[in-house]
Amino acid sequence: MLLIVLVLYLCPVFQCQTEDTELSEDVAFEEYTNSDMDPNAAPLRIARQVRPLLTKEAKPHIQELSVQTTIISRYAFTAVSCSMLNRHSAATQGVFQFHIPTAAYISNFTMIVGGRVFPSQVKAKEKKMKKEGGENNGKKNKNTPEQREGEMEVFRMEVTIPGRNRALFLLTYEELLQRRLGRYEHVTSVRPMQLVSKLSVGVTIVEHSRITYLEVLPLRNGKTPSSTGNGKADGKVGPPVSTEVKQNETFCKISFTPNIVQQVKIANNGMLGEFVVRYDVEREIGIGDIQVLDGHFVHYFAPKDLPVVSKNVVFVIDTSASMVGTKIRQTKEALFTILRELRPSDHFNFVTFSNRIRVWQADKLVPVTPNNIRDAKKFIYMISPTGGTDINGGIQTGSALLRDYLSSKEESHHNSVSLIIFLTDGRPTVGVVQSPVIISNTKAAVQEKFCLFTIGMGDDVDYRLLERMSLENCGTMRRIPEDADASVMLKGFYDEIGTPLLSDIRVEYSEDAVEYITQNFFTNYFNGSELIVAGKLTNRSSDSLHVQVTASNSERSIVLEKEVSIHEQERETERRLAEAEAGLNAGGYVERLWGYLSVKDGLKGRLRSQTSAERENYTQHATNLSLTYNFLTPLTQMIVEKPQVLANGTLAQTQQEAEATEAPPTDESSNQLLEDNNSLTPQSLHRNIPPNPISAVSKATSGVSKPAKKSATLSKTSADGDPHFVVEVPHSKLTMCFNINGEPGHILRLVTDHKHSGVTVNGALIGAPAPAGSHKEQRTYFSTITIVANKPRRSYIEVTPQKVILDDRDRMILPSSSSISVETPNLAVVIIANTNLTVTIQGTIQFVILFHHYKNPAPYQRDHLGFYIANSKGLSKDTHGLLGQFLYEDIGLTQLPGNFSMAGENSTKETLGKNITLTSYPALKVKDRTVTVIKKSRRIYSGKQTVDCWFAKNNAAKLIDGHYSDYVVSHLFDTGHWANGTNTH
Repeated sequence: MLLIVLVLYLCPVFQCQTEDTELSEDVAFEEYTNSDMDPNAAPLRIARQVRPLLTKEAKPHIQELSVQTTIISRYAFTAVSCSMLNRHSAATQGVFQFHIPTAAYISNFTMIVGGRVFPSQVKAKEKKMKKEGGENNGKKNKNTPEQREGEMEVFRMEVTIPGRNRALFLLTYEELLQRRLGRYEHVTSVRPMQLVSKLSVGVTIVEHSRITYLEVLPLRNGKTPSSTGNGKADGKVGPPVSTEVKQNETFCKISFTPNIVQQVKIANNGMLGEFVVRYDVEREIGIGDIQVLDGHFVHYFAPKDLPVVSKNVVFVIDTSASMVGTKIRQTKEALFTILRELRPSDHFNFVTFSNRIRVWQADKLVPVTPNNIRDAKKFIYMISPTGGTDINGGIQTGSALLRDYLSSKEESHHNSVSLIIFLTDGRPTVGVVQSPVIISNTKAAVQEKFCLFTIGMGDDVDYRLLERMSLENCGTMRRIPEDADASVMLKGFYDEIGTPLLSDIRVEYSEDAVEYITQNFFTNYFNGSELIVAGKLTNRSSDSLHVQVTASNSERSIVLEKEVSIHEQERETERRLAEAEAGLNAGGYVERLWGYLSVKDGLKGRLRSQTSAERENYTQHATNLSLTYNFLTPLTQMIVEKPQVLANGTLAQTQQEAEATEAPPTDESSNQLLEDNNSLTPQSLHRNIPPNPISAVSKATSGVSKPAKKSATLSKTSADGDPHFVVEVPHSKLTMCFNINGEPGHILRLVTDHKHSGVTVNGALIGAPAPAGSHKEQRTYFSTITIVANKPRRSYIEVTPQKVILDDRDRMILPSSSSISVETPNLAVVIIANTNLTVTIQGTIQFVILFHHYKNPAPYQRDHLGFYIANSKGLSKDTHGLLGQFLYEDIGLTQLPGNFSMAGENSTKETLGKNITLTSYPALKVKDRTVTVIKKSRRIYSGKQTVDCWFAKNNAAKLIDGHYSDYVVSHLFDTGHWANGTNTH
C-alpha cells in the first residue's frame, strides 16, 4: 500500500481538476466566454463535466490546495488557493478547475505565474442579438438567477507554466446559505484529481445566535444528499478522518487536513468528494433577528412552534415515453412516500400527461382518508409511460382543477395553502411547444391564486422554461441530475414545501429609515426554512427602526411589531463579531449580503419582466450591483490576462519590466530596507483598473533579467523581535528603546488614530520558551499584525509570516513567498518575497512589516513579524498606542544627580562593572514624568543596522502612558479609542 501511495504521489500526470475535452451539449458557451477579446481570456463557468481519460503527457504537480471558508451569519466567504509546480524544463499547460455552488458568485480570481501577478477584471457583458422564439438550440441558458440549486458548477482556467516554475491560483466566492428542513448546509468540493501533500479545508462559523446543531457529514461523492463518502448509503457515520472541530456557543472552527495515506484510503484518484457541514441556530421568538452594520441591515425571520396550515395540492406528472425505466420507478417510489405523509386536513389530486391528459379524480380534490390514499396508490402503480410531452396541457388541466376547487369552497379554504407540484423530464413535443406561449398560458391559468413548483429530471429539460413558470407563479424550480436518486430528491423537495406555516407574509420598515430593501413579500413560509430581508439605512441620525410583520396562518391573521434600536443592534452585532474574532470578513458582510440578495432579486425580476423596458431596468440594476461588488454573474464576464511564454520556456517581459531593468540601481543607505536579491520585481495589481493588454508584452527573446533593487526608506521607530521597541524622536533628535514582556495570546495596540485618519494597527503575540541561561521565563513574538483603515471606507490588512489578507471591497489572500504589488483606491501593498511588506494608506501613511522565517528553528524561535513606521505624515497629533504616542512627542534627555530618588526605587546609584559608580543618572523627560534610562545598542532591519538608544526598563513603566494592560485589546480588529488621557503613575 505504501508503494502505491508513493507512486501515485510522485506521478505528475494529474491536474488540479478534471480537464474537459469539450463542452457538454447543454452549456451556453457564449454566455461564459469572451472569445472576441483574445488574447485576453475569460474563465469558463460550466456545468459539471464527465472526466476524460488521462493522457501520458506530464502535467503540473499540485503542491498545496487550501479551501478556507468563513461563514458570518449565514453569509459565506470562501478562498481557494492552489499551488502547481512544473517540474520539467519545458513549459506545460496547467488547468485549474474548481467546483463551486451554483448559487455562489465569484468575487475575485488572480493567477501568480513565475512570481508575476495576472489579475482578473469583472466587466459587463456586451449586448448580443438573440433569436426570438422558444427554441434555444439545445443549450442551457445561463441567465437563470438560480441554476441547479444544490448542485455545482465548474470554474476553469488554463495557463502555460514555464519550466521549473510555479503557478498559484487564488479564487474567492461568496454565497448566502439557505435554510432547508431546519438546517443550513455548506458544501466544499475536494476533488484535486491527484494526491496532494498539503491539503486543507477549513470552515469557520460565526453566528449572532447560539449554535444549536452542528454536524460534519461523511464525505459525499454521489449526487444524492444522503450518499456517503464512497457514494453509497452504507451506514457510515461521523466526519471524515482528520477532521477537527472546535466550538463554543456562537462560534466553531472545523478543519479537514488528510495526509496522503488518509487521502488514498478515501480515493486513490484524488476525487475525495464533498466536505459537508450542517448547522442551525437558536431562534428568537417574535420579530426575528435583526443585525445592523455599516449603514446596512439584515433581518432573519424564521418563527417556530406554529400550527401547520392545511394544503391543497395537485401533482402534475410527466408520463411520456422518455420516463420509462428508472425515472418512472423512482417517481412512483417518491409519490408512495409522499402519500403516507399527507395530513388529514389536506386535499389532493393527480394529473398525468403525455400526448393525452389523465385526471385521477375528475373535477375535484379529495380529502386525505385511508380509502383515498389506497386508491391513489393504485392509480400511481398503474401509470405506464408512453407518447409525447404536452407540458401546456398538463399545466392547464392541473390549474383548472385547483382553481375550480378553490372558487367553489372559497370561505372554507381561506387560510389554506394551495400549490401545484409539476414534474417533467423533457421538452414540450405535443400541443403548444413555444415557451413564451406556455409561460403566458400558465400565468393566465394560475391567476395568482396558488403557487407552481416545478421539477426537472435529467439533461433534456428546458430549465429556463421551468424557471420562468415557477418564478412568475410564486414557486421555485428544482433540478434532479440524470444519474441522481430521483426518489430521494423528490421526497426531499416535497419535505421542504410540504409543511406550510404562514402565508402572505409581508415585512415592512419605517419608510423614512430604509431604502433599497430586498424582497419583502413572501407568498408562503414553510417549516424549516427562513425568510431574509436586507436593506440600506437612510436616516443614520435616527436610532429607531419600526418593524412590522403581517401574515396569515391556519387560524387567523398575525401582526408582529417592534421598535428596534439601530445603535444598540449595531453595537450588539459588533460585540458578537469581536467575541468570535470574526475580523476576517466582518467589516462588510451585511453590505455584501445586501448586494448579493439585490443581484438575485434583479435577476429574478429580469426573468419575470413582461416588457423590454422593464427587462432593461432590471438588467441595468443587477449589472451595476454586480460590478460594484465584483460579482461574476450571468450579466458580467471575467477577463484575465494570461502569461506569454517564449520558445525557450521562460516568461516574456512586459514593457514596464523592460523599463525597470534599465533603470540605474539606487544607492544603499543605513536606513533603507533592500529587496532580497533573488526575488523578482513585484508585479503590479490594480483593483478595478483594466490590466495591461497582452500586446504590451515586450518582444524579448531571452529570459527575464534580474530587476533593479527596490527599497523602502524607513525610520527606526519599530517593534521587532522579542518584541524590542525602538522609537526615533524627530523633535528631540534622540532614539529610545524598551521591551514589552507580554503574554502569549495578548493583542497589543501599536498605533491608533481611529478618530482622525481612521488607522489602527494591532499585533498578536505568540509564545516560545526562553533560551537556556536566559533571565526570561519565555519569549514572545508578533505572529499576526492587522492594519485597519476606516476612511474613506473600511479596509483592512491581516498579515502573518505565511500570507497577507487584503480586504478593500475585493478580498485577496496573497502568499508572503511571492513578490506582488496590489493597488486599490485606498491602499497600496507591495510584497517582496519572504522579505517584507510595505503598506501605504492614502499616500501619506506607510508601514513596513518584516517576515522572519526560520528553516531549522531552535525551540525558542518562532516565525514572526517585525513592524516599522516608514511615514507618519498622515497620522494626527492625537495618535496613540505603544509606538504611536511618541510620534509627535517632545522628549528631552537630562541628567539626574546621584542623590536623586524616585518613589518605588530602592537605590540611588547605577553601578557599571565592579569598580565604577555614576554620580549622575541619564533620564528622559516625558510629559510630566522622569524616566531613568541606560545606553544600549539594538540591531534592526533583520540585523542590517545597529542603533544606539536610551533604554527604559521595567516594561517601559513611566515611559508609556498608563499601564501595559491599557494597550491590550480584545481582538485583532479592535479600533477603540485611547481612554486614558494622562499617565496614572
